Amino acid sequence: MMRVVLSLIILIMTSWVQPANAAPSLSQSLQNAQGENVTLEQYQGKVVYVDFWASWCGPCRKSFPWMNAMHAKYAAQGLVIVAINLDTDKALAEEFLTKLPAEFKIYFDPETKAAEAFDLQGMPSSYLFNKKGELVQNHVGFFEEYAAQYEQELVSLLKE
Repeated sequence: MMRVVLSLIILIMTSWVQPANAAPSLSQSLQNAQGENVTLEQYQGKVVYVDFWASWCGPCRKSFPWMNAMHAKYAAQGLVIVAINLDTDKALAEEFLTKLPAEFKIYFDPETKAAEAFDLQGMPSSYLFNKKGELVQNHVGFFEEYAAQYEQELVSLLKE
């Protein structure tokens, strides 16, 4: 009986482990505003903050002003902020952007292929890549009370 229980525990624990190559990367295919397929690999060598959002997402309305502020403050130091919209209807995203304009890069993932590759768990979700293109941090949701912590994560990577 004890062997069966141990075997089940081991099976459960190993099923949670993802292979090392399953980590999100900057090579995911996206669409730019013109509908052309692009990847984020062009930003290798910079600190890249990738944010997934949708027009219906309440916390996204709070994250956009913060991302605009971070872009204004740190773009010259090598920060690239990329917001990836998941709306299937691009008009909804465009309406959102008229109310909350983005001063950073906007891409679209209407078929949610990049979202699936990043294994999105909630909205918004952010992923922070260092200058080598390695994922070093991710957050589910946006919480204004943690804004200083989010900024410190950016600053520490920019100093590397």
